[in-house]
Amino acid sequence: MNALMSHRWSQVLLSIFTGLMIWEIAGWQFNSAFFAPVLGSDTPFANAIAQWIAGLFGKTIAEPHPGTVPKLISMLAAADMREAFWEVAGEQGWIAGVQRAVEASTLLKAVSESIMLFITGLALALLIGLFLGMAMARLPNLRIALEHYILALYSTPMAALIPFILAIFGFEFWPKVLVVFLFALFPILYNTLEGARSLKPEYVEVSKAFRSSEWRLWTDIIIPYTLPFGLTGLRQGIARALVGMVASEILLNPAGIGDVLVSRSQAFDMAGVLAAITIVTVLGATLMASVRGFENRYVKWRNAVR
Repeated sequence: MNALMSHRWSQVLLSIFTGLMIWEIAGWQFNSAFFAPVLGSDTPFANAIAQWIAGLFGKTIAEPHPGTVPKLISMLAAADMREAFWEVAGEQGWIAGVQRAVEASTLLKAVSESIMLFITGLALALLIGLFLGMAMARLPNLRIALEHYILALYSTPMAALIPFILAIFGFEFWPKVLVVFLFALFPILYNTLEGARSLKPEYVEVSKAFRSSEWRLWTDIIIPYTLPFGLTGLRQGIARALVGMVASEILLNPAGIGDVLVSRSQAFDMAGVLAAITIVTVLGATLMASVRGFENRYVKWRNAVR
């Protein structure tokens, strides 16, 4: 098992390294206003490698290329951020210092705003999607009444609804939450619904034979059996919620990561744009991997209901 895991991780690391090398080489071939390499000319080692690769093709590199990683580090570790931390931490404690440092850093403040928006919209989608999906599977009349409306909304491009939401609700925080909610809801709802509908009738019949209450039927059979399907939907909903988060922040009222993307792209700072995209990518990949771990842990519940 350890050898298998080591082999798998070596393949993953090799794949990531290969992708970063391709990105680095491609980044040096374009104007810095259109593309940015990983390390850039700020790193002498990367600059020397780029000059050597360009020499193989009979070219030279004269234009400086800001790197994505150095840009990300500089945006996260600003001097005013460190000063704000030590200024407050000495008097009010480390927690207050961290809060003040986040406020002093434009990027961290944008990330914290985006994460708050993302968590709020995804949590509402998870709560409503799980219980509505199980209720629709348990109550056929409810499913018949709602499935056509849900199908119509699911088939509608969510980005097309943003101007409609803007016209009705305005530019504030909760309209953005609504956008994230709509992006994330349907994968959770449909996976939960199909999972609950696949519940074997024998489980319900045995529960009735033992005169279990409706509450015990839900807690002992329906929820444990459906939870792995809901986690699958949550994993898919995370990616869609991130798309909704960025789209709402760009199209409704520029704020958070969306504001960083807009401002950096308007300034032709591709290193800053890719740095912001990297944050969203790492956040999404981390959350999806975490949910996959829970999904693998509880997948046995599908075939072993208490």
